[in-house]
Parts: sequence; structure tokens; C-alpha cells
Amino acid sequence: MTVRLKILIIKGAVLLLALGTLSSCSKDFLERKPLTEISELDVWTDPNLARAFVAKMYSDMNHGYEEVMIASLTDEARFVHDYNTARVLQGSIGPDEHGALWNFANWGDFYKVIRNANMYFENYEEIPFKSDPEKDQLTGEVHFMRAINYFFLLRMYGGVPIIKGTFGLEDDEAIKDVARSSFEETINFILEDLDQAIALTEENTERGQVNKSAAQALKSRVLLYAASDLYNKPGNDNPLIGYVGGNQIERWKLAKDAAFEIIQKGRYSLYEPTDNPVENYERIFLDRQTEETIFAKVFDKELLGTSHDLYNGPNGYNNWGGNVPTQNMVDVYQMADGSTFDWANSNHSAAPYENRDPRFYATILYNGAAWKQRASNGIGLDPVGEIQTAQYEYWDGKNIQKRWGLDSRNSPIENWNGTYSGYYLRKFMDINLDAQFIRGDQDFIYFRYAEILLNYVEACLELGETEEAIEYLKSIRKRAGMPYDNIDSGSNSELKELYRYERRVELAFEGHRFFDARRWMTAEVDFSEPAYAIEIYGKLNSDRETHTWEYKVVQMQERSFPEKMYFAPVPVAEIRKNDKIVQNPHYSK
Repeated sequence: MTVRLKILIIKGAVLLLALGTLSSCSKDFLERKPLTEISELDVWTDPNLARAFVAKMYSDMNHGYEEVMIASLTDEARFVHDYNTARVLQGSIGPDEHGALWNFANWGDFYKVIRNANMYFENYEEIPFKSDPEKDQLTGEVHFMRAINYFFLLRMYGGVPIIKGTFGLEDDEAIKDVARSSFEETINFILEDLDQAIALTEENTERGQVNKSAAQALKSRVLLYAASDLYNKPGNDNPLIGYVGGNQIERWKLAKDAAFEIIQKGRYSLYEPTDNPVENYERIFLDRQTEETIFAKVFDKELLGTSHDLYNGPNGYNNWGGNVPTQNMVDVYQMADGSTFDWANSNHSAAPYENRDPRFYATILYNGAAWKQRASNGIGLDPVGEIQTAQYEYWDGKNIQKRWGLDSRNSPIENWNGTYSGYYLRKFMDINLDAQFIRGDQDFIYFRYAEILLNYVEACLELGETEEAIEYLKSIRKRAGMPYDNIDSGSNSELKELYRYERRVELAFEGHRFFDARRWMTAEVDFSEPAYAIEIYGKLNSDRETHTWEYKVVQMQERSFPEKMYFAPVPVAEIRKNDKIVQNPHYSK
């Protein structure tokens, strides 16, 4: 038994024990036999150890609460501490240097999970499950895990080597004959796994456990990507990065059908616990196991809590201010009446944070936004708990003085963690959490019902079926508190524009923008725009208490998106191990 396998089993067993999900008989087993003495044979002869093995696959899944969010590799955000994000944003990555893209394109990590899934498939028939449904459920989960890790690879690289055995990519001799499969072959393999997962898993499972709908949701996303323009270029002759034949319309039909499979079940709905659209949107990500959540990564505050609030909260609250929204993203949000925000409109520019799409207030922290009480090192300068990213004047009793806000890069509190853009992330954040000392327990949602509706709308619009698309666009805007009655009269192109707005705003910072701009083939324009920030100055009014605010949009960071960036470069180490692995276009070996 390899040391690595033993570690996997131990980590998985400890995880399940800590969560209280191992049965008493298995706890007795572990008391009789210490974890360090468990062999591979033990794993395949004990269902609970097999579950522990699979639990490690769950814990290894990428999620959106890592310190660097993929949003900071797009026009949504900038990562304050850089961590090699600038290399990606300026298009200077290559086969031997992925920069921060490696956080989301780690070839070896994805294949490790795939190898573990393959190991399970080679041994699961030996596991003495108490019943066939128990066996089917766990086996379905592993099909899902293999599928999603191949999808993580595919969306970055295109077609990749399909490995069905346990030799993995760590055995130099074994992999020398394994070439990259085509994009179409990789898609088909993922879909085969998902069909197995759909057939084998139950609908009702524990929170955070793969169920039938989770597999259907992943299938919906896979087919949406497969139908998109990036992978259906006319005249494409490179099977590694897209289809070289077939019918894109038929692919859109498959994407539509996959989304509708979930819609027609009636199991999920848009979450609306209150009459307040801002609170409704905010609580999607804070309330547990809502009727909108299809599949999520569960975080336990004591064991596996998330540090998302610490990573992204304002420096004036002793947080790290990591992934900060850009002015580009802020300007996307419509006015509350559905019109486009425009700095050239004097009413808009005088009060840019008033009367915006309600989702703006649940997503972005801006200067003057109500937040929470400061700690002792800040409460004297901010007794009311408002975000301060501006420079402003104040009266000291004798003269007008100037002061930088507590959440600026000139703050007296941890200025090195201050925002470059003038904004902080609000979405996903728990206002009641003191993130300096306590981890959060917000679930990270991989799939939610709003995405499924948006997937369905996109497929309908691409098929010219506007009537069906309008129905679901209306439902999303209605929940958001945005006008929706007037969208019936729009042309197909206008509806597509509105759809892309809705997808961008509804799913902001959830990990979609990076891939959406690529599959729509708009990234060369969208991601080549400089990133902008806001500078705000508060001029003291004659009452010596209130301010007149002056706003100036400034360039924050140059960005570039060369054509090669539509796909990630295959790591040079993989090509050196196996010269049958072909590099993606526009990268040298």
C-alpha cells in the first residue's frame, strides 16, 4: 500500500469521524485498529472506510472561497496582494509559468482525484455494502467526482488524456502511449460518467452530498459549454480545442433539454424568504439548504470553516481585503428602473450608489455603505459602522483637516490590506462574523437553480425560442426586484444582451465570468480593457458635518488578453514526460 493512499484513507476517515458520519461499528473497528495501520485491503472490505476514501475526493474539490478567487483573473475583480495574478491578467503565461491560473488549472491535482476514482472502480465490487442502494449511491458519487474533475480540466485545456486505470500520470513508463483525447471524446466521457451518476444516486441525500440533481446540474453546465461558440468555430481543424464537425444547433437542443430536466422536476425554486430583494439575494449564500441550492461544499465552523470573510473583508476591520471588485464591474449594474448606468449622466455621477439594481447592494461594499461595528482600534473614527474608502475633510474644532478612510490604502489600520479599487466584496460575507478570530460556515454553492434557469434561457435564445426564454428571464429579474414586464418586446439580439447582463450580475463572483467570456469569445475585448478604480473626495459642507462627494474614475491596472489565453497552456512537465501530449495553440513547447 502506498504512503499516499494511507494518507488519503486517514484524512477521509478523520473527516468523517469529526463530522459524526461513521457508524458505531466502524468506530469500533477504528478503535481495534489504529488509522495508521489500515491497509488497502481494509478499505475495500469496510464500507465506512470506502466512504472515507470518497470523502477525500469531496475535500479535494476546487471551491470559490480560496484566498485568490477566479474573479480576480477577470474584469470582476483585482487581487490586492497579486500572488502572480497580474501575469495572467496581462497575458504573459506560458507552459512553464501559469501564474495564478495554476490555482484553477492544476493538471496534477485533478488527475490525482481521477486516479482515486479509478482505484475505487477497480475495487468497489469487493466492498460488503449492506444493500445495493448503498453501493449504488457511493458509486454514483465517484462517477460524479471523476466527471467534474475531467470537466475542470476540459474547461481549461480542451481535450485531455482519458485515464481509466490507476497508473495515473505519475508513472512515466505507463503514460508514454497516452495522448490527449479530442474535445468531443472528453465531453462524451464526462457525459457517460454523469449518466451513470444520474442513474445510481438518490434524489434525497445529506446536505453537501452528491445527489441525482447535482449530476444533472453538472450535465447542464457541460452541455451548455459544449454548445458555445468557442468550441464550435466554423472551419476548426484542431479536434483538441473544439468540435470539427456536427451541428451546433443540435448541441444547443441538448443543452436546453438538460436544463429542462431539472426545471420540470419542480424540486427547486428561486429563494425568496422576504419581501426585500436585497436581503433575498444576500441570504441565498448565507442560509443553509435553501430550495435554490442544488449542490454545495459544506463548511463547518469548528472543523472546516471558510476564511472567505477574513480573506476579503475590509482592512479597517482587520481583514485582508483580497479580491476587490473593479469599477468595471460596478458600472455594469443597471439603475433600479432598468436603465444603463452612465457617468455622463449628471444624476448618475452625482450619486453613483443610489437607485441601483438591488443585487448591487448585496454584492459590493462601497464608500458609505452600512456595514458593522468597528473594533476598538476603529470605532472612535467610525462610530456608525460605515465603509470608508474615501479621503474626506473634517472639522477639528478650529480648522478643516483631511483624513483618509479606515478602509483605504492610507488607513491607520493595516493599510497594506487596503483596496486598490475603492470597493470590497459584500457577497457571501456574514456580517455577524468577527473574521479575525472565527471562521465562517457559509456553504459554497457549486450549482443553484438560478444558474439552471439561465442555462435554459441561453439555449432557448440560441435556438430562437424567445417566448420560453422570456418567461424565465422575467422570474430572475422579478426575484431581484428589477423591472421585467417590458422585456417581451425586445428583439432576439436585445434579449441576448439582457440575458448576458443577467448572467453576469446574478452569478457575479461565483466563478462563471472567467469561462463565460471565453465560451462567448468576448474575452479578447472584455479582458483587454484596463481595470478601473474610483477615487472619492469628501468636501465638507458649511454645516461642518455632511459632505459633498466628488468621484473620479481612474485606471488601476493595464490588462491584455491575447488569443492564446482562450485555453491554458499544457504544463511543460507533462509534455516532457510524454511527447504524445500536444501543446495548445499559440504556446511554444
